[in-house]
Amino acid sequence: MLSFPTRWLMLLPLLVTTVSASAEISVCSLFTDHMVVQRDKPVRVWGWTDAGAEVTASLGGHDAKATAGSDGRFEMELAALPAGGPHELVIQSGNDAKTISDVLVGEVWICSGQSNMAWAVQSANDADLESLSANYPQIRLISVPQVGTQEPQKDFNGQWSVCSPSTVKDFSAVGYFFGRQLHQTLDVPIGLIDNAWGGSAAEAWISRQRLEKAGEYEDLLNHWDEMARNYDFAKMKKAYEERRQAWIDGGRKGNAPRAPRDAMSGNHRPANIYNGVLKPTIGYSIRGAIWYQGESNSSRAYQYRNLFPLMIQSWRDEWGQGDFPFYWVQLADFRAEVDQPAESDWAELREAQTMTMDKLSNTGQAVIIDLGEASDIHPKNKQDVAKRLARWALAKDYGIDVPYQSPRFDSVEFDGDKAIVKFSHTGRGLDTFDVREMIGFTIAGDDKNFVHAEAKLMPGTKDTVVVSSPEVSDPVAVRYAWADNPICNVQSADGLPLTPFRSDDFPGVTAGRTAP
Repeated sequence: MLSFPTRWLMLLPLLVTTVSASAEISVCSLFTDHMVVQRDKPVRVWGWTDAGAEVTASLGGHDAKATAGSDGRFEMELAALPAGGPHELVIQSGNDAKTISDVLVGEVWICSGQSNMAWAVQSANDADLESLSANYPQIRLISVPQVGTQEPQKDFNGQWSVCSPSTVKDFSAVGYFFGRQLHQTLDVPIGLIDNAWGGSAAEAWISRQRLEKAGEYEDLLNHWDEMARNYDFAKMKKAYEERRQAWIDGGRKGNAPRAPRDAMSGNHRPANIYNGVLKPTIGYSIRGAIWYQGESNSSRAYQYRNLFPLMIQSWRDEWGQGDFPFYWVQLADFRAEVDQPAESDWAELREAQTMTMDKLSNTGQAVIIDLGEASDIHPKNKQDVAKRLARWALAKDYGIDVPYQSPRFDSVEFDGDKAIVKFSHTGRGLDTFDVREMIGFTIAGDDKNFVHAEAKLMPGTKDTVVVSSPEVSDPVAVRYAWADNPICNVQSADGLPLTPFRSDDFPGVTAGRTAP
């Protein structure tokens, strides 16, 4: 007769087999029918099941396996595939299996930022025509809901959809138009992940740990920590409800009281969007990211000089896919035009964006200083914005010979009463829009008093401009398009606007601002 311990040991394999066979699988919401996986890169797959359970996956004739950790999470990589499909992705553990159908292999891009990236196709120029023609079954779309939290989330509520007149209306206009241009040019499937959140600040997209480690955001973090200690949203809601009831009882005269928003779960608190929106998607195989944000950080533009590159680098580090392409939209022209040169926080934010190209490799900037609307922070011409982003991707990532970078300030020499300004990335040469006169340059002497200047292309050159003013006999600084809504018209002969710039480093209006 077998002893109790011996019988227990003999039954153990059977018990383990039974537990393994009963394991249930769940996967991240990025893995649903109609998904697109990145071509020519290992396909990362992850989800959750019983701790210690063995999990297998198959896609396009390739297999992989993994063992779930103590928390039940599993992750594996399937071999890279060329563009094509449709395929089935099968994930199995014991007797449970998930079959994901209509999986395409192509190019996957993150579409991120604030409201100008979130701005939907149905609100862009020619919304009716754009929606009616959006029959692109090889373009797939997925949106990540807006969840602001200090607790890292492992998943989100969403699923992929096939691009059609009905599904495209609520999707990011810049994202869709960008993806459409890639699809039409490359003739491969395109997957677009929209995680933009209107009004969001850059610091909300970065982990708390990364901000703390940087060592220069103490004021920003302390500001929010102090707010959190004294924040009583329930009290705010109760006060609002009382004001609203009084408004109703008083005959609804005047404007209705505005409902409060919970700043603790909002889109400005550091790390909130990182935890609630970005974290669940980190690691999904992608080609790169496009970004349209900065308006919410314009009052702290100097801080953005380091904050924005920190955000990009933190994404790259956590994604584990090297320095993937990251292209952004520079702030458009906005607010009222002014007659005389003046300081501008928006100009300083544009400058911070431009500086980022010199700090990080594989980055690029779409200049849209000609596409804004003075009275609307959300310009509706998202088509041209997307095309300028697409030029970067087509040229840098897909080897297509198209002009892609706006002319940039290179150097300046001062000769008597003139500033001799040289530019790089001028393509076929500098040109002007609408009128032959170069408009938008200002110049200053030691008094730092900027005045409008005359600017002319230096004879015999395509990349050098002579700037002068009879009001400045000994210039020390020159600027171009340095305003919220500058009046300017210089571009390359390829139609890409000259990047706003200044040659000086005079302290700006946002210098020293480190917290809201």
